[in-house]
Amino acid sequence: MTFKYNNVYINETGTVTGPYEASGPLSKYFDKGYKDFYFGLPTWEQAESKSIEDAVDIVLNKTNRTKFDIDLFISGDLLNQTAASNIAASSLGVPYFGVYNACATSVEGLILASNMIEAKQIKNCITCASAHNNASEKQFRYPVEYGGPKPKTTTFTTTGAAAAFLSYNKKGIRIESATVGSVVDSGVKDAFHMGAVMAPAAAQTIYRHLLETKREADYYDLILTGDLGRYGKNILRECINTEYGITLKNYDDTACMIFDLDNQPVYAGASGPACAPLVTYGYIFSLMKKKELKRVLLVATGALHSQSTVNQKLSIPSIAHAISLEVIE
Repeated sequence: MTFKYNNVYINETGTVTGPYEASGPLSKYFDKGYKDFYFGLPTWEQAESKSIEDAVDIVLNKTNRTKFDIDLFISGDLLNQTAASNIAASSLGVPYFGVYNACATSVEGLILASNMIEAKQIKNCITCASAHNNASEKQFRYPVEYGGPKPKTTTFTTTGAAAAFLSYNKKGIRIESATVGSVVDSGVKDAFHMGAVMAPAAAQTIYRHLLETKREADYYDLILTGDLGRYGKNILRECINTEYGITLKNYDDTACMIFDLDNQPVYAGASGPACAPLVTYGYIFSLMKKKELKRVLLVATGALHSQSTVNQKLSIPSIAHAISLEVIE
């Protein structure tokens, strides 16, 4: 399912990171970074909520608006019942949708907001996606205090939040179209290899987007996935070529960009709902504003599992949503 948009734009963004991201190769492209995982608060979960509040505040300041000017807030995270987003939304006090598609949450939020703005149901919306490494590890795998060894295919959940202000005002980056993905279950059960879990969903969504828009892959200056990691990135290339006959030339993965994979202890790269939007709103948008990139297809990927389903030895379903971003001419 692909939607086309005529009047939807990302006017401004706000990005907040934890210590690894703040010291990584893209650090200068983020608005705010913290030096530890607590952000000055007692718990990691509270720190994640603060990152959302910070990102929203940055967007409001950039757009010279207050929360009373916002029609809708859409946010999602990895905590049970999207707790981080719910707490942040309670302080914001505007109409709110809490969403969850794991690491595909950011693009899910953008699609929902874009559809409502295009239909003139709302005038503007702030979307946000967040994660916290330590809080996520505790919920999906094992508490970090255990110090358990992990295989090299493991990805390191990004800490931070990324928010975007969308409206029909012609400013910033245009949202041209979007493709909603379907859930794919390839039978992978390894919770320490998210790249293998999510690559088939990414391949399917890219194929469907190109098919439904009648485009070739090289229409885009960059096709960007998030967050497959260094191994999942290679699996995607092989999968999309074998299954759909598509060769990805102008392609990269946000999980391989936000950290220094050779010098930071992040295994196969990054993961989490904040990974793709942090890289996109920070680094990629900076290139688009300079017109070094004019057309970018962002494909956010998510592993739809829980600790319970993994412990029950069930396979892990996955999802990928795509959104086409263009420079305003």
